[in-house]
Amino acid sequence: MNKTNRELILAFESSCDETSVAVIENGNKILSNVIATQINSQRRFGGVVPEVASRHHIEQVTICLADALERAKVDYQDLNAVAVTYGPGLVGALLVGVTAAKTVAFAHDLPLVPVNHMAGHIYAARFAGEIKFPALALLVSGGHTELVYLKEPNSYQIIGETRDDAAGEAYDKVGRVLGIDYPAGRKIDELAHQGHDTFKFPRAMLKDDNFDFSFSGLKSAFINTMHHADQVQQQLNQADLAASFQQSVIDVLVAKTMHALRQYPVKQLILAGGVAANTGLRTALGDAMEKYHPTVTLLKAPLSLCGDNAAMIGAAAHVAFQAGERADLTLNADPSLEFDWIK
Repeated sequence: MNKTNRELILAFESSCDETSVAVIENGNKILSNVIATQINSQRRFGGVVPEVASRHHIEQVTICLADALERAKVDYQDLNAVAVTYGPGLVGALLVGVTAAKTVAFAHDLPLVPVNHMAGHIYAARFAGEIKFPALALLVSGGHTELVYLKEPNSYQIIGETRDDAAGEAYDKVGRVLGIDYPAGRKIDELAHQGHDTFKFPRAMLKDDNFDFSFSGLKSAFINTMHHADQVQQQLNQADLAASFQQSVIDVLVAKTMHALRQYPVKQLILAGGVAANTGLRTALGDAMEKYHPTVTLLKAPLSLCGDNAAMIGAAAHVAFQAGERADLTLNADPSLEFDWIK
């Protein structure tokens, strides 16, 4: 195969509890995207146990690698580069993917491209349409809630982030109180559509002149409401609780994003991350864009690629590879990796 005809990147993702390997063509075509999930294993713990996650990655990574190459109908000599998530995430989990990627890169004399996991989430949207710059990304996941300004390809600058819990983290904590199995986000979303915002939970930092978020107060208000009801033996409507919690989260996310769009003129808003699959958020953000910023296009990551996967890492690696980013075999996991803040 003539490598000049197309660029093929083999990508690894193992930052949390999904082991994934993908082959991506020219940054926007998925030839394979194999995902081995650990949800059933982690559910009994009510969340991700790092050591358990690492062991699962070790068991699955070579199986996923072989499967990804077979499904893509390519071999190592067809590849142009190997990409891997090296942070942020769970250090033990990250190390499995980094080690596997370095091994393949060394054994087959391929360039190694390091990828920030959050850049991957942004570029998951690339499979829904072309990204237009400058752009703004609202990243909402279990570990992160942040607004990122993208001046150009492979450029990421944080303009605001959560000061405590991420939105996805709040969903899982509220889910535990409601007795909903991990991961709770989708089930709370479904339940919320059956209820009404009757509890009027707080909207933290809604009117502050910044782009930061806070969800710990909302989580505490929710838990206190539940505990008080238990003490007085009052039965609360679970659908209304879910709807009230979700509406508070959505109101803050949408309001902060609209505020950021007034300060940063962009061509496009990108919605990505695990919580970007939330139907309430997708609808509310679309409605707000039409009302307040009709000239800015909204690009949403495909539902199937909102969670962790290697296809998004391959898409982000494409722009990094074109920009000349390379790592050597000293590449290590960086669990606290983050984008630079805008200056």
